[in-house]
Amino acid sequence: MTEIPVFNPLIEAEELESAQAALKMGWLGMGAYVGQFEDELKAFIGADDRYVAAVSTGHAALHLSLLIAGVGPDDEVITPSFNNIADFQAILATGGEPVFCDIDEQTLCIDLSKAEELITPRTKAIIVMDYDCILCDHDRVANLAKKYNIRVIHDAAHAFGSKYKGRNVGSFSDICIFSFDPVKTITCIDGGAIIVRTEEELKAIHEMRLIGMGQPTSVMYQNRRAWTYDVKRLGFRYHMANLHAAIGLAQLKKMDRISTTRRALCNQYNDLLSKIPEVRVPQTSFEEVTPFLYYIRVSENDRDDLRNHLSSVGIDTGIHWQPGHWFSLFKSCRHGDLTVTDKTGKEILSLPMNTSMSLEDGKHVAAAISDFFSKN
Repeated sequence: MTEIPVFNPLIEAEELESAQAALKMGWLGMGAYVGQFEDELKAFIGADDRYVAAVSTGHAALHLSLLIAGVGPDDEVITPSFNNIADFQAILATGGEPVFCDIDEQTLCIDLSKAEELITPRTKAIIVMDYDCILCDHDRVANLAKKYNIRVIHDAAHAFGSKYKGRNVGSFSDICIFSFDPVKTITCIDGGAIIVRTEEELKAIHEMRLIGMGQPTSVMYQNRRAWTYDVKRLGFRYHMANLHAAIGLAQLKKMDRISTTRRALCNQYNDLLSKIPEVRVPQTSFEEVTPFLYYIRVSENDRDDLRNHLSSVGIDTGIHWQPGHWFSLFKSCRHGDLTVTDKTGKEILSLPMNTSMSLEDGKHVAAAISDFFSKN
């Protein structure tokens, strides 16, 4: 039976050669490759007025971003409940409290009208997340933040390589984070990045990602260590390793192919699946985005049976995600009306979509979904 996975990292000769070179170098911690990866990320984003810091994971990027935004005990952070658990845990790690907001029915991004209703004097920041192949209304986000003097953490874990009104994601937000984990658009095995606006914020991240040590990157990015330094702030072991950065560099060189392939698959899915009355597809042309995954929405009465049917013919599926307020740890968190989130959480289904996947495989998936509904 043909197995079609939801995710499949693009690991080819270039990534293997880069990993081998990094291992042969023998400098396995943070070093020259990390500095080069940051430089190439900045160039790719086109963010001349921004600063880039590579870290160990997307969660680390979220945690440090919230700290940079000044979030601490008794502060509230508004976040869509329809979001990854990493965001909620990062808020808790600062001592802050998540406040769950609903999402927009069409985009599945945060509903900014409902978010505004949740703002109180305790609101320190808002997390806005681009969901899969549709971006948040970032101009409206910026206006909301300015109106209430709150910081914005732009969770762009799904949006690397995408554009908003012609501007590269990462080039315009207050604080922006990326994730490069094994299933993201590009991978560093694991990794993340934070994009900030000031050198002061960059310096703070450099210290916090290296357990508070004030070792200058000008030394570390030469594969050296400074043996005398000061520690002025709380820190974490959140730095990126050379090996991971080397793989990220190889992946960055393939972004044109990655974007083109993923858009083609998603457009084909939309063309084929929109003909099935029981299936709701993303309402977008995928024109300026590099999609992270592809989702559909079906009746909650059909979703589990559809997943079982697809599994029986070798097609893997996923659920992105269970809403945060459904989890035991977060049941007591403050929230607004979550009608759309509750409905979406029961309907959402991620289909196979990755750079290595062929259009023929996409047709096979769509045919299997059509077959399911024709028999039910």
